[in-house]
Amino acid sequence: MAIFSSTANKGGLSSAIRLNLGSIIAMNVGFFGIQYSFGLQQTNMTPIYSYLGANPEEIPLLNLAGPMTGLIIQPIVGAISDKTTSKFGRRRPYFFIGALICSICLFAMPFSSSIWMAAGILWILDAGNNITMEPYRAFVSDKLPPQQHALGFLTQSFFTGLGITLANLTPSILITLGLISANARSANHIPYTTFAAFFIGGVVSITSIMFSCLSTKEVPLSEEEIQAIKTNKGGTMRVFKDILEAFRTMPTTMKRLAPVYLFNWYAMFIYWQFITLCLADTIFNTSDVSSNDFAAAQLLTGKVNGGYNIVTFLAAFPLAYFARKMGAKWLHLCCLLIGGLGLLSLPLIHQQQFLLIPIISLGVAWASMMGTPYAMLAGSIPKAKTGVFMGILNMFIVLPMLLQTITFKYVYKYLLAEKPSNAITFAGLLIVLAGLMVLFIDKKPAEAHD
Repeated sequence: MAIFSSTANKGGLSSAIRLNLGSIIAMNVGFFGIQYSFGLQQTNMTPIYSYLGANPEEIPLLNLAGPMTGLIIQPIVGAISDKTTSKFGRRRPYFFIGALICSICLFAMPFSSSIWMAAGILWILDAGNNITMEPYRAFVSDKLPPQQHALGFLTQSFFTGLGITLANLTPSILITLGLISANARSANHIPYTTFAAFFIGGVVSITSIMFSCLSTKEVPLSEEEIQAIKTNKGGTMRVFKDILEAFRTMPTTMKRLAPVYLFNWYAMFIYWQFITLCLADTIFNTSDVSSNDFAAAQLLTGKVNGGYNIVTFLAAFPLAYFARKMGAKWLHLCCLLIGGLGLLSLPLIHQQQFLLIPIISLGVAWASMMGTPYAMLAGSIPKAKTGVFMGILNMFIVLPMLLQTITFKYVYKYLLAEKPSNAITFAGLLIVLAGLMVLFIDKKPAEAHD
């Protein structure tokens, strides 16, 4: 892959300075669009596959796109962006390319006429999301000094919550305003509310990314940094060598986050895939995907996911305060335990009003998941390789998802009696276990790198 080139800049990554809250918010607005897209996938892909004729046991395999594209794309894009010297910046060109791909796919998804057409579009959509996502993590680490990392990454949690909230609530808002009928469907059985939500997502994705690209400049590379990049050539093989070298020199903090991520993200993938099926069973007592009750369960899923993401963006800035007071490790431990216990309660609930319990607990956990581990890691990795290390950390997210895609079909069939409610219970247990794994992360400051 070709690397962008530019004229030299003064400054350098070490010249990151403290920013005010308004500037930190502006640089992270693009994360709103990324997560709006992600929220649409969370809530709608299982119902879309179901409308197109997929069986529940096929759902994990059909969602293979997310983990596979993340596994392949994020470390590669991270390594390439580390060595990009462009007049537009190191990371911002990838924001725009990824957002453009996402927007096109969001417009196309509701027109899927078959399971495999929807799956194919999802692969391209996730590729676009991953091209954008990883450089955005590195962007925050590049731009902010270490003492503001927690605030920067938890601001991304704020926009994660806001974006996914609006993505999930959009269909219900459209119905409430009388703009679309709840039961109106196209020839492929997909509700028109889903069409509208994806169209809105396509606009939101590109516009929010462009706002951040235009409003926030990157820290310019110094003459020495540019020269080091130019002299350390090697094309595609250099990218893969950088990835292998990063694995070899991985800091201890990162290694001990791996089991936390394993249980955490295996569980979250189960939740996103089976929440609609669970609510259809426990709240509406149906498994008939052609029924109005199943469509109601899909709308309720949007409200539940939107609800916990409301909690996420409300909790993000308070969590940044607690991260400073109690430390990121103990904050993450508490949040995961709260989230796991809340998820364990969800299948026991048969009245919609009591869903507030898992909504609040999962929202607190999600806010921490999306910000605290990055703050724990950011100070332990070298600035010149932030992109590749953040890409590898995101591999810790997608590898459990890939494992879940391959294995959960058998867990669901032989261990969980093919009951969606049992799948959600299993996910809650795994998040509790992830919280306990946080105890094995050293309390000492992360090791420094030259």
